[in-house]
Amino acid sequence: MSENASGVFAKIRWPRPLAGLQGIKLADVPREFSAGITLAALMIPLNIGYAQVAGLPPAFGLYAAIIPLAVFALLASSRHLVTSPDASIAGLVGATLVAFAAPGDPLRQQYALALALICGVLFLVFWLFRLAFLSNFLSRAVMVGFITGLGVEVFTNQVRKILAAPHVSDATSGVLAAAEQLKETMASSFDTEGFFVEVVALVHSIPRANLYSVAIGVSAFLIVRLMRRYAPKIPGALVALVLLTVIVAVFNLAEKGVGVLGEMPSGPPTLTMPHIPAADYLRLLPGAMAIVAILLCEGLLLVRSYSSKHGYKADGDQMLFAYGVANLAAGFTGSLVTGNSASRSAAMEASGSRSQLPSLVAAGTIAVVMLFFTDMLAYLPNAALAGIVANAVLSLIEVHELRELWRMRRSEFWIAATCLLSVLVVGPLRAVIVAFLLSTIDVIRRASRPETAALQEAPDGSHFFPVGAAATATSSGLVVYRFGAPLYFANATLFLDEVEQLIDRAPSPVRWFVLDAEAMVDVDTTGAEVLHQAITMLSQRHIVFAVSRADRPFRSWLEKYELMALIDQNRFYPTNRHAAAAFREDLKGDKP
Repeated sequence: MSENASGVFAKIRWPRPLAGLQGIKLADVPREFSAGITLAALMIPLNIGYAQVAGLPPAFGLYAAIIPLAVFALLASSRHLVTSPDASIAGLVGATLVAFAAPGDPLRQQYALALALICGVLFLVFWLFRLAFLSNFLSRAVMVGFITGLGVEVFTNQVRKILAAPHVSDATSGVLAAAEQLKETMASSFDTEGFFVEVVALVHSIPRANLYSVAIGVSAFLIVRLMRRYAPKIPGALVALVLLTVIVAVFNLAEKGVGVLGEMPSGPPTLTMPHIPAADYLRLLPGAMAIVAILLCEGLLLVRSYSSKHGYKADGDQMLFAYGVANLAAGFTGSLVTGNSASRSAAMEASGSRSQLPSLVAAGTIAVVMLFFTDMLAYLPNAALAGIVANAVLSLIEVHELRELWRMRRSEFWIAATCLLSVLVVGPLRAVIVAFLLSTIDVIRRASRPETAALQEAPDGSHFFPVGAAATATSSGLVVYRFGAPLYFANATLFLDEVEQLIDRAPSPVRWFVLDAEAMVDVDTTGAEVLHQAITMLSQRHIVFAVSRADRPFRSWLEKYELMALIDQNRFYPTNRHAAAAFREDLKGDKP
């Protein structure tokens, strides 16, 4: 190995295995084992349901709760976060795979495995370059809108499964005609009709719904909600599934149109490799990047929340490593992309779990189920699974968050609403691009209008207080101007305009202009250009330019851009009061 390569590996901060198992004592083990059994009971119905959401066989969901779950538990730095397929990720996986193979096509499974591998590699790249900070670049408003849109879409799909209405060409012909007309009115580059046509078709299918299937699906939904309210420690999803499976079997409802899961492969996951053309890995990359972006933001937010609440430190970059290896394990063992589950993490916290041991117990429990009890899983009613998933998806539809955004900051509400509609109109993958663009625009918009103010000296000379941007603070000939942000291309024009306004609107000729540069810790080339223009303009008007409260970064930028030659070295002051005192001394020196 070359010296350069060894140096690179020496700089890598390798993860600490078993970090998520620290802090537990021998007395805690029974509680952790009990929580693990509960977690397995939660995962079995939900993971099957999320695999169906993605258009994949049920085994894909269950296999995700064996090796990927165990690998994540051994490598994660968080003691509380549970990895699992979830509604938002299942929806994104389904949206990505729809361009490659239809649900039920064996080729779709191959692309799903390849997608998991790409996600794993992306996470490892993010870990290698310590890019966990990127989670900060999707705002709360963007995430609320995006996740709510996914929740609405997945919920609608589950309602369709509960109705179990047969396909009738006459009923859908009008819908298809309307869809075609809608498509002609929209830009041809966007497939905008999908969700809304699906809703119209859903409404048209209600008269042909299978009442037995509706009864099973609604019953599952209600059982889960009632048990969550009145018996929260009992896994309502498992209770609903067992009870309704027995009812379907006893009354032979499968012959009356209630669909069941069907035969499943028995045994543990086996090592596998996706068989797809090499060029298709690049075609899968945008979808994988969208999935990783959502997982990155959701997961690290949950990690910080739990670690802060329970008083331990979780390494965000190590979490990326755990996600990466877990998804590589998913791709090689025939399972769905795995991410983070807020609901199952919350359930584990509520059960008293304080480590990743329940995840290991759950992985072992589900492995036993796959070895010996897959025959029982074949009788699970699809409508019950859809009702359970629909209940879980309701937590993604964050109406209360939208209300809060409306009340607190209307501009962020409209960003959230735009992201929500983008998911429904242009689809989840394009909506991720819209979300990033909105985040970028929002950041630039805010940075382009930083807090600025002319400062006025208090009567006793003890401090300065703001009187508003572009407002003249005093008629004494002194102007003190505070610019509350780094100076760069987005706000440079504002800086120059306000400097000119302060000079032009002054009630008496300005003699000194003092720039309060405390917040100006960075200056780009555009900022340096307008700063040069401002200093030159002040010099041409015979106005002294001075700087107060400038930290070392600002001075270093002035030196780098060769602006120090334009400023008198004696005109740098530690505070605005020192600058005001120097101004008064200068006035005294000018008097005869």
